[in-house]
Amino acid sequence: MSDNQEKRVLPPIVKPKRNIEITQTVQPTETDFDKPASELLFRAVGLIPGVVEFSEDKKSASVTVSGNKYPLSYIGTSKGLKTFDALKICIKNSGNNNQRLIVYPKILHFPERNKPHIIGFQLVGFDTGNNEGMFQELQDFQFKLSGIWQFIPVCQVPCISVFKNFTQDRLEFVKKSDITKRVNFMKASHLPLFWKDALVLPFRFNPKAPKEQQGRPYFVSIIAKFLPYKNAFGFESLAQMPLLEAPKFLKASKKMKAEALSLRKGEVAPQKEATTDGSKFTMPVKRNKADCN
Repeated sequence: MSDNQEKRVLPPIVKPKRNIEITQTVQPTETDFDKPASELLFRAVGLIPGVVEFSEDKKSASVTVSGNKYPLSYIGTSKGLKTFDALKICIKNSGNNNQRLIVYPKILHFPERNKPHIIGFQLVGFDTGNNEGMFQELQDFQFKLSGIWQFIPVCQVPCISVFKNFTQDRLEFVKKSDITKRVNFMKASHLPLFWKDALVLPFRFNPKAPKEQQGRPYFVSIIAKFLPYKNAFGFESLAQMPLLEAPKFLKASKKMKAEALSLRKGEVAPQKEATTDGSKFTMPVKRNKADCN
């Protein structure tokens, strides 16, 4: 980045309100990739070619991409399971394990900073030969990534942090879920991204600096290429200019995570998060710190 870009004076972030009225109870779905590209959303979806193999019990699968084998799972909805089963049938009938898949990337980071992350994929769809939708929009290995551009403590490479987009249905689902399911559902994906000469610098939280000197994180929307040899992504092009205002999203607070962890360990859990009016659910969101999952 040039010196002129680094010295650019930026306007303040406008933080959207988080307290939303709850209206109905509906199982949330994973269909963000179907929404218009012009709509501001967190997203991470793309196209990979690879060799798909199912386990003997047919309940799990893997996809080998450029010699690297990755777990391939299905989205935890009835539609997601149907897509997974349809892929099994397609491969069985055709005898062809080489498939082009639409997937969500899933990243697991570890507390040890030097321990490499693990990547897997969730199946969204597969190429039936119609060359429609995302198969027409994207080339092999290309991904649409939209999220907060930042460093997180457990990764040496800056990441695009993709949080759960807010909807009324998802908020109600979260409120009605037990604490463990709640935290798991709101878990973000932090996707390592190599972006040389980035238009804006990734946000880096400094615990020693006062709040007014922390700087501001950007919401970025880009086209990136999956790099199997790095298990990361590489910047290709901007989908839109970086923004200082992100769309509404759901995020588990530190207290929620601590409670879920205590329950898993069989310890006494902290008190529950406060609710408002009995009909509103407050989802704390702190934009100045990385959400490490």
